[in-house]
Amino acid sequence: MLLTPRNEARRPVPGATHSGTRSTRRLKMPALLAVAVSTCLLAASAPATPLGVGDRLYPYLGNPGYDVESYDLSFTYPGTNTKPLQAVTTIDAWTTTDLDRINLDFAHGKVESVEVDGEPASFSSAGEDLVVTPQEPLPDGSWARITVRHTSDPVYGKEREGGWVRTADGLAMANQADAAHVVFPCNDHPSDKAMFTIRVTAPNGYTAVANGLRTDVDRAGRTTTWTYRNGHPMATELAQVSIGRSTVLHRTGPHGLPLRDVVPTAHREKLEPWLKKTPGQISWMESKLGRYPFETYGLLMADAATGFELETQTLSLFERGLFTESAFPKWFVESIMVHELAHQWFGDSVSPRTWSDLWLSEGHATWYEALYAAEKADRPLEARMKAAYAASDSWRAAGGPPAAPKVPAAGKKNGIFRPNVYDGAALVLYALRQEIGKSAFESLQRAWVSRHQDSSASTADFVALAEEISGRHLDGFMHAWLYGKKTPPMPGQPEWKAADPRKKAAKGGKAKTAAKAKTTKAGKAGKTTRTAK
Repeated sequence: MLLTPRNEARRPVPGATHSGTRSTRRLKMPALLAVAVSTCLLAASAPATPLGVGDRLYPYLGNPGYDVESYDLSFTYPGTNTKPLQAVTTIDAWTTTDLDRINLDFAHGKVESVEVDGEPASFSSAGEDLVVTPQEPLPDGSWARITVRHTSDPVYGKEREGGWVRTADGLAMANQADAAHVVFPCNDHPSDKAMFTIRVTAPNGYTAVANGLRTDVDRAGRTTTWTYRNGHPMATELAQVSIGRSTVLHRTGPHGLPLRDVVPTAHREKLEPWLKKTPGQISWMESKLGRYPFETYGLLMADAATGFELETQTLSLFERGLFTESAFPKWFVESIMVHELAHQWFGDSVSPRTWSDLWLSEGHATWYEALYAAEKADRPLEARMKAAYAASDSWRAAGGPPAAPKVPAAGKKNGIFRPNVYDGAALVLYALRQEIGKSAFESLQRAWVSRHQDSSASTADFVALAEEISGRHLDGFMHAWLYGKKTPPMPGQPEWKAADPRKKAAKGGKAKTAAKAKTTKAGKAGKTTRTAK
């Protein structure tokens, strides 16, 4: 995610199959938590309680006891974005322990019925969990199909961030970090990726687009149903559905890659010059990392003021205004496009194992955003990193070290999207490149996205791979950069100095780097679109 940097843009920036995958995709829980969870799962007579997989930043996200293999989502749009959609969510999952109950994340909608393996099941709410009790317990290692008929309400109070985004002519989705479960029941944590099929029925005159490739269009009377399937597992936070009076533009990318963009029909002509840049940007990214990891790509240009951009898998979400407001320099907008494109490798194909691993996604997307600006628009990478170094101690004091973000404040669940995980994390990558050399660093980047494709990976995985590729012991070096309260000395740049965060910044000083400006304009969603989320 990248927050749209409204003010910063006005000035130059300085310088799968199931077998063998289940255990690696699940978040490991501490032993005491695992015991407590097992007790809750097996105590059918106890009151329903909310559960989680033990994420440090979002303790009640995700649920233990099962591993989702696929979601089948069906939405019926009523023709207005002010009323609930009728929806059916079908989840196929493997159980990973004996289950008397199944906890699903679901927080905003009316549940009408639940079935488990075709039989009616009872259900209740506990916190932001939907707790399902099947007629018969589910033994460890069994296959289960859970079908929930519910509404999906696009209208929220001020306390809710993310989920459905109401556009000028319909809806889009922005589920990062923890809002997929306000749209549909799910196991809402990036450690449990799954395949998706998405069906949308809407009145004729509307167009629906979702992640992956379209497999069917069925027109029946006054409505049309679109069906989309993705070819790779996806985290719930990356799901995307666009419903609107839109035009879908098709073109071909490198090696025949099908591209499709979704634009408000009235703005098609003005947006086309930007959309034509995508094939070249993909080629540039492939020159750095290897082949694009998915079956399609494109931009969803929403007619809405979100305050962020978002890397929803295969169909990145952008505000239309980013491309149509004259205040934004062309080089700057292109670098934001590359930021979201880079996320398809870092964050989508390779997802964070926990939300504390977010720096792996945002830091890498920011890195390629900055590198693209350096190579294509003569915006020096070293100048940007030097500016980031000066601000790094302040970012760490405010938001925590890059790999240990501070827990978000109550009511600000997207508060983890701060400069420490954007330019602060890109600075860690710059330091690593300085330490191990450009050749080893570039080999590491390629190996990371290849080895962990279609899975979730952790900070420890990255450090281990860096040691393997470089042949160096890097644990101490990386620990200081990732977890230290103070920014370590920059290898090869002994003259770089970090500003003292205890000293009040001079007027305007807080906007001296791109990442800071991007964060201060988080706006309504509190997000950072990878400095565009």
